Amino acid sequence: MIPASDRPYIFINSAMSADGKLSTFERKQVRISGKADFDRADALRAGADAIMVGIGTVLADDPSLTVKSEQRRKERVAAGKEENPVRVVIDSRARISADADIFKKGKGRKIIVVSEAAPEDKISLLSKIQDTAVIVAGSDRVNLEEMAARLKKEGIRRLMVEGGAGLNYGLISAGLVDELMIFVGNLIIGGENAPTFADGKGFSEEKIQKLALESAERIEDGILLTWKMKNE
Repeated sequence: MIPASDRPYIFINSAMSADGKLSTFERKQVRISGKADFDRADALRAGADAIMVGIGTVLADDPSLTVKSEQRRKERVAAGKEENPVRVVIDSRARISADADIFKKGKGRKIIVVSEAAPEDKISLLSKIQDTAVIVAGSDRVNLEEMAARLKKEGIRRLMVEGGAGLNYGLISAGLVDELMIFVGNLIIGGENAPTFADGKGFSEEKIQKLALESAERIEDGILLTWKMKNE
């Protein structure tokens, strides 16, 4: 585990159903929270140095990962920042399309993190996209610790993670997460194949991750839970 001082402060912001699902078994996005929570998440984006997702989220939802509020974008520029935080995609095999929305919508830097297994021609193609850098970290899959250290060197001190389930698990299991902000919505999605907040291999009983509850706040018909990772 790398020292916290050698990486950004990393927090995950997520919305899940009352039964812990992120979307349906079809991997189709579900509206779990309402306008108030969307605005809260937008404020978090505006206050972050970078926003990160996994390639699964990009392929399923094609998010732009931009700050939606014009006022917040103006405030960022007034503070000497770019309109949008750096947008980071974890993509071991460089599967992202050059036509993805993060390349077409909103100003600002983009970083695609790949592994050595990514095709050289695809790395070259992505590197030619305006305001886009490609970082190679890890051999067969992206090494998340190396990635975190590289992002700190890129000037990223506060990193917001918006999923998906595999990336959440990877970051938590590597001891790289400091804080969780989870909105629990008032619906049941169900399905043994529907993604949960943290998929992946899972933890054995002795390695179960411990959290410290910071706050619980009702937002509309759901509840926002804020936890700190103990990282013991």
